[in-house]
Amino acid sequence: MKSVSRNAMSWLLRRSVARMLLRRVGARALALLPEAALVPLRRDGLEPVPELDRIREEQPVTKLPVPFGINLWLVTGHEENKRVLADTAGFSNDYTHLGKIVGVEDQTPGGLGFADPPDHTRLRKLLTPEFTMRRLSRLAPRIDAIVTDCLDQMAASPDPVDLVQTFALPIPSLTICELLGVPYAEREAFQRLAVARFDLFGGAGASLGAISESLAYLEGVVQAQRANPGDGLIGMIIREHGDEIDDRELAGLADGVLTGGFETTASMLALGALILLQDQETSALIRDDDKAVGPFVEELLRYLTVVQVAFPRFARHDMDLAGTPIAAGDLVVCSLSAANRDNTLGEDIRTFNPHRKPTPHLAFGHGAHRCIGAELAKMELRAAYPALVRRFPHLRLHNPTEPLAFRQTSIVYGVDTIKVTTTP
Repeated sequence: MKSVSRNAMSWLLRRSVARMLLRRVGARALALLPEAALVPLRRDGLEPVPELDRIREEQPVTKLPVPFGINLWLVTGHEENKRVLADTAGFSNDYTHLGKIVGVEDQTPGGLGFADPPDHTRLRKLLTPEFTMRRLSRLAPRIDAIVTDCLDQMAASPDPVDLVQTFALPIPSLTICELLGVPYAEREAFQRLAVARFDLFGGAGASLGAISESLAYLEGVVQAQRANPGDGLIGMIIREHGDEIDDRELAGLADGVLTGGFETTASMLALGALILLQDQETSALIRDDDKAVGPFVEELLRYLTVVQVAFPRFARHDMDLAGTPIAAGDLVVCSLSAANRDNTLGEDIRTFNPHRKPTPHLAFGHGAHRCIGAELAKMELRAAYPALVRRFPHLRLHNPTEPLAFRQTSIVYGVDTIKVTTTP
């Protein structure tokens, strides 16, 4: 256990240095991009900027003005997004394509999101049994307990309470600890590892530069469980498929679970709670009606679409996409937030309506790369929101006039702090 702890400390130190250096480089790179290229990542509060709607309505596939001789296409239509996301024969997710552009092709992170068939098919087959509702149901009591513990800590804290630090961050972090089977002695280090990794040129750039450090830490966890498999996902895969996957691949899968399940769910919890703070009618709805919680969560996923763009795809060959010629090697980015506001999904689709019949939204992506942890995320959201408003019926923003610090140019949209008052 001590060796794993030293591994964690070494990882944290190297990662901190990498983040500091890449933030400086990233700021200069960001300044080179024209504002038009950043539209898919811009928001006005919770709303994508109107320019994104205009782009989708004029042309669902649009070329973005980026330097360095890169052909970058933005896909904004709902059907066009589905076509790209489902087409693994026409588009590649292989990380080495992007790695060559940013100069870190030797630091392949592994995991499902950065792999193509047949590797993707093989790896997903290993993970899928662990994400069935039957397997996930074992986590339901622990999720409820985690939520209750977080609310207890909020109640014991003096006002104002930061809803992000006490509610939104620990719930998914501790849930992933339970899922992976991270030893209790390592959970504090693990939570520190689960940092925001998707701020463009700040978080995402730092994350790309720290891939090897992240995998080194998780490989240490995997190696410890090789000797003594636990009851979590890592231990189960080792017991059932130990000879089929090496330490680095398994660490990559674990890293993918962390990457896909922590920051996204934390952002959903924070921004969804903000909606409840601003809409007392909806807060009362999910407090008093258990049947309303499921549709509320589905509409919230669509409306917020915290993962604003999917991982870039690379065209494998020349093709026509919605009347637009795409050349082999071109970079294609799907705007999930634009797709989920497409008028084809229903009337008044730009507004939040907790009574709306669930739509075929793309908040978790689509096709072979659809988020494998979607059901786990929904379990967390369905448990956390009602518990929050029932425990604190007088919950409100501590200072309603104080501007909130929403993230800028962020792949995973979120807010840094939400100070609330819990007492009457």
